[in-house]
Amino acid sequence: MRVKIRDIIFESPLLTASGTYGYGHEVQNLVKVNEWGGIITKSVTRHPREGNPPPRIVETSSGMLNSIGLANLGVDKYCQEIIPFLNELKTQVIINIAGSAIEDYLETLEILETADGKHVGYEINISCPNVKKGGMEFGVSADMTERLTAEMRSRTDRLLIMKLGPNVTCIEEIAQAAESEGADAVSAINTVVGMTIDIQTQKPTLFTNFGGLSGPAIKPIAIANVHKIAKVVHIPIIGIGGISTIEDVIEFLLAGASLVQIGTMNYQNPDLGPQLANELSKYLNNNGIEDLSDLIGKVKYHSN
Repeated sequence: MRVKIRDIIFESPLLTASGTYGYGHEVQNLVKVNEWGGIITKSVTRHPREGNPPPRIVETSSGMLNSIGLANLGVDKYCQEIIPFLNELKTQVIINIAGSAIEDYLETLEILETADGKHVGYEINISCPNVKKGGMEFGVSADMTERLTAEMRSRTDRLLIMKLGPNVTCIEEIAQAAESEGADAVSAINTVVGMTIDIQTQKPTLFTNFGGLSGPAIKPIAIANVHKIAKVVHIPIIGIGGISTIEDVIEFLLAGASLVQIGTMNYQNPDLGPQLANELSKYLNNNGIEDLSDLIGKVKYHSN
């Protein structure tokens, strides 16, 4: 059940997805947080953000739309209030970083690096709009992804994971750009752009009109993107998108993911990750599979 990224060992391949588990302390009295393979915290930015006005979360028939707007307390307060709690956890901790300019990402990383943190790495949200490029997301440009990855790689020896969005022309090129500049892994996919409308008010259900669609509806999209990436990179992939059952986990592994993140379903069952880890262990034993590597990327194509 153990998975290794560079020199870091995860006791199980089940991780929380950023933004869906807070910082871990919100649920510590309800579930056994340390039984996850790892916790990926909600995004932190250079300065505090209130996020978007409500309504900013809407349930859909097969998932949810969100437009939280990266609400967080800012990296300075994060180091003072959150890092001490994270240091007490007995599972691997990865901090998600977001920003609206390269300088934001780099300053946030540099401050986190000076904190007395036991976290093992960073997941970089490159689906943020680059204000200096007219709002273009970092993650839609291979060149911007290369530059951001290189700059962050030069500033940390911890794990560097680039989180890729699906709203691009060729996700394989973005993944290759991240790998070429030293990323230790990529995670995929971030949410898909979506919109719903209230037919009574005739207004969008989100204040910002558009939001990020997550949950079971996006799983086939995520599986396809993970498999596309797996065919062109040599670094590990962390699969994300609509996981709710052990079958979903195994699908991602077969597609090429080494680990997976659970997101939307945490709102329904915050203990789902450890439960699925137990189910995965039973699946491996029942099928005579000695190691996860015997599943990863082993999808079999139809023959002609």
